[in-house]
Amino acid sequence: MRVHRLTFAALAIAAGLSLTACQSGDDGTGQSAPSATSRESAPGGGSSANGTDQGAGSDSGGSDQSGGAGTGKGSAGKGSTAGTGSDASGKVDRCHTDELEITAKDDTIDGDPDGTVAVQLKNGGGRDCTISGYAGVDLKTGSGSLSAKRTGAPTDRTVLKSGQSTAFGITYPLNESGGSGVRITGLLVTPPNETKTVTLAWPGGPTLPVTDGAGAPVKVGPIGSAGQGG
Repeated sequence: MRVHRLTFAALAIAAGLSLTACQSGDDGTGQSAPSATSRESAPGGGSSANGTDQGAGSDSGGSDQSGGAGTGKGSAGKGSTAGTGSDASGKVDRCHTDELEITAKDDTIDGDPDGTVAVQLKNGGGRDCTISGYAGVDLKTGSGSLSAKRTGAPTDRTVLKSGQSTAFGITYPLNESGGSGVRITGLLVTPPNETKTVTLAWPGGPTLPVTDGAGAPVKVGPIGSAGQGG
């Protein structure tokens, strides 16, 4: 009987160990389940992928903004160039005959050996213009036209504003010979660098002394030198 009891006890112990081993196996299997759950971290991976995509989108947006800034600067540069083109078109043109109001008056000073006529040119064109050099001057006479000889040094180019005037002088010999001389019937004036001529009444002495034809007795000074034709 003792032998049977020992055997039963041994079986009972073995059964208990077997049961414990089974429970231990079940617990191991139960703990491995979270391991499977950790492999299901795909949502986490998907979140990381989304994060990467969003990062790429953010970088792309940054590139677009940078490109926009570059374009703005390029446009500003073009505006500066256009400014250089405005400075070149601002050049003042010369005075034209049709823009000038030309008049002549006697400006002879008592006691001078020569007579003087002052010719005034007034800018009536409504804009600024430039003038310099010599005007063309011819005296109309009963014997034909007599061209005046240039004398004196030309002045610098002058900007004649709208409404302003400049002048030049014509000198001629006075006829004190007592003879009839050469009768003057008119004055022809052509502004510098122009081809259109203006005809004026001659305001000076009515005649010129007869000469032997050696040299021109009439002289014209440069623009801006009224009274200095001789």
